[in-house]
Amino acid sequence: MSKEKEELSGQLTPAEIVAYLDQFIIGQKDAKKAVAIALRNRSRRLALGEDPLREEIHPKNIIMMGPTGVGKTEIARRLARLVNAPFVKVEATKYTEVGYVGRDVESMIRDLVMTSIKIVRNEHEERVKEQAEKKVEEKLLDLLYSPGEKDTSDEEIRELFRRKLQAGEMEDREVEIPAPTREPVMQVMAAPGMEEFEQQMQSILGDMLPKKRENKRLPVSMARKILLEKEIEDLVDSEKIRMEAVERAEQQGIIFIDEIDKIASRSSRGSGEVSREGVQRDILPLVEGSTVNTRLGQVKTDHVLFIAAGAFHVASVQDLIPELQGRFPIRVELNSLGKEDFITILTSTRNALTVQYQALLSTEGVVLEYSNDGIDTIAEIAEKMNDQNENIGARRLHTIMEKLLEDISFEPEKFRTDTVKVDRAFVQNKLASIVENRDLSRYIL
Repeated sequence: MSKEKEELSGQLTPAEIVAYLDQFIIGQKDAKKAVAIALRNRSRRLALGEDPLREEIHPKNIIMMGPTGVGKTEIARRLARLVNAPFVKVEATKYTEVGYVGRDVESMIRDLVMTSIKIVRNEHEERVKEQAEKKVEEKLLDLLYSPGEKDTSDEEIRELFRRKLQAGEMEDREVEIPAPTREPVMQVMAAPGMEEFEQQMQSILGDMLPKKRENKRLPVSMARKILLEKEIEDLVDSEKIRMEAVERAEQQGIIFIDEIDKIASRSSRGSGEVSREGVQRDILPLVEGSTVNTRLGQVKTDHVLFIAAGAFHVASVQDLIPELQGRFPIRVELNSLGKEDFITILTSTRNALTVQYQALLSTEGVVLEYSNDGIDTIAEIAEKMNDQNENIGARRLHTIMEKLLEDISFEPEKFRTDTVKVDRAFVQNKLASIVENRDLSRYIL
């Protein structure tokens, strides 16, 4: 089996990716399946190795459509944790045509590369950490004990110091180490869309200014950190990291563009519509495949996976320019959430809000206990509020839980003696007046 196929066999299958997402996101099977297949196809493509067909296989970009609070952003956020690949989330509304009074769309690629280099650098540093720690230990021993001549007794003393050092008995002992400092770099205040220029100026000024070295007496605990950073920096190959970071951004990078419906043209060609269409046309080359200049070199976007999302309440996908529509061949619609979904979210997800509040208030000595009818009532209220007001999906549960437990969070000392039972009566008592008021936006939104 080739190295690429061995790596593929060790990665998650689409079904396993969906199972992972199911722990945090309720429903939305179509969206989960689409992103799972897209991720697996990227692994399959890389597993082709040197096959010329590999360069011809392009990612199938995805548009997720659905109201706010149903899981679009959460799917993207969980994917970022799941895959060890460069991932950035951006809002389409941050960009304006050619970056005028707003961010240049190419900045999303620069952000992707910076994310990539952090991932790759952390991996390289982890590989050399053990070796660096051994070197630091020897340096600390040299600083703590420097005999005039090496003989048997000296080695025995050195080993004694080593055992004490490893046991943490010398953390407060002071040693003198060379601590590099740099003259303060002038802060360059960049206008919107000038991030790249600002970064380049900082880098140039930093390299031009001289480094100073002065000896400092520090406790072993602090000296170890400084020495370890220096050893790791000496052991890693910065050029190799740069090249690997660029390649990983190109081959495995994922960009999540949220609120893409906000840049869709919906009516006549007013100035606002022209600007929105201009942003779409600026994004188009990135999605089609182009080359972007970054601090780490040129980055090709041909194989970057783009996932876009939007509520599309007013505009529709068809309001995007045809060229951009064609670059997002996979479209999935996410469904609105109802009472049963809210019950599942409150009780069955790994990050359930009910569990979060139990954990938070337990630090104050407060014990929360939820009954089934209490959970049922919370879900009913969430559904009713979404029906009567703007539908904000599962985010409604956050606002309800905050209001429900407001008094306990404010004065937890009053509730430490007995278990607080969150049942139907408790929920209705806390929220009845708000639910009965039609102008719910005054209280919870």
